Amino acid sequence: MQHKTMLFITLSGVIALAIWVAVLFRVELDRVRRAALDGAVIVKTAAGPIEYAERGEGIPLLSIHGAGGGFDQGLANVEDLVDEGYRVIAPSRFGYLRTPAPPSASPTTQADAHAALLSTLQVRQAVVVGISAGAQSAVELAIRHPERVSALILIVPGTYSPTSPVAVDRSRGSRLVFWLVNVGADFFWWAAEKIAPSILVRFTGVPPELFRRSSQADRDRVMRVVRSIEPLSLRFRGINLDSAPHLHPLPLDKITAPTLIISTRDDLFNTAPAAEFAAHSIPGAKLIIYETGGHLLVRRQDETAAALRDFLDAVNPNRQMDGPASDPDVQVRHHIKD
Repeated sequence: MQHKTMLFITLSGVIALAIWVAVLFRVELDRVRRAALDGAVIVKTAAGPIEYAERGEGIPLLSIHGAGGGFDQGLANVEDLVDEGYRVIAPSRFGYLRTPAPPSASPTTQADAHAALLSTLQVRQAVVVGISAGAQSAVELAIRHPERVSALILIVPGTYSPTSPVAVDRSRGSRLVFWLVNVGADFFWWAAEKIAPSILVRFTGVPPELFRRSSQADRDRVMRVVRSIEPLSLRFRGINLDSAPHLHPLPLDKITAPTLIISTRDDLFNTAPAAEFAAHSIPGAKLIIYETGGHLLVRRQDETAAALRDFLDAVNPNRQMDGPASDPDVQVRHHIKD
C-alpha cells in the first residue's frame, strides 16, 4: 500500500509539473507570437505581398535580416549600429513571418522583391545592409538594381566563397536544431532556451567559450537574438530556404556602390572566407576582419558601430559631424586582432 501511495504521489507530481510546463509554454508562445506579428504592415508590391516595418527618419536604409529572422530582427540588427538620421526599412524575407515564399524563391527573386518594396514605398535609393543569409539578396540587389543602392554593407555574409564555403554544419548542434525546426519545434526551442542555452548559442554561430567569457551585457544580447527567433513556427519556411542556399559565383565586379564588409575568424558559420572573397571582387570594397566575435560580433558592437558611422559619413558627407571622413574610394583592409 505504501509503495502504491508513493507511486501515486510521484505520478501526480510529474503530471502537475507537465501541466505547469505546458501552461507556461503556451503563455510565453502566445506572447512571442503576438510580438512577432505586431509593429509591421503588409504591402502589395509588383513582387507580391511583403511584410515590413519602419523606424526613424532621414536617409533610407534597407535592413535585410539573416536566417531565423523577420522584420523584427531587421530592426534590431541595426538599432545599435547606426545613429539618428536614417529611415530604417526592415522587410521580412520570403518565408518569414507574414511574407509568403513564392515557388521561385531565391536570392535573385528576393532582390527583385526588395527593389519592388522600395518602389512601392517611393524610395529611389537606399543604404543596403545585408546580414548573414540576408547578404545574398543584398548582393543581388546591388548587381541587378545598382541605381537603388547608395551604399552596401555586408556583415558576416553568408555568400559564395570558392575555397571554404559557408556552412551551418560547422556549428556543432546545428543539425539537431534544424531537425527540430523541420518537425515543428516551438516547444523544443523554448525548452532548450531554459535547459541548454549553449546549444542555441552555437546555433547562432557564436562559440560557447566566447559566450561564457563575455560580459553580462554581451551575453544578454546573444540571448535576445536567441529569443528573437521564437516562434519558429512563423519562420519555418524561411529557415528551410536559408538552409539550402543558392551559392554560386556572381559578377561582383559589377557592383558600383561603396561597399563595407565585416566578419570574424571564429564565426562558426565560416563567413570570413566569403567576406574576403567579396572584398577582393567588389571594386574599392573595404574589409574588416575581427579575430574573435563569432557570428553575432560579440564584444565588437562598439567597434562595428564606429566603423559603420565612419563609412556612412564618407558616403553621405553632409551628415558628417565629427571631423573628416575617410575617402570611400580608397580600398582599406583592416585585420583587427585581440
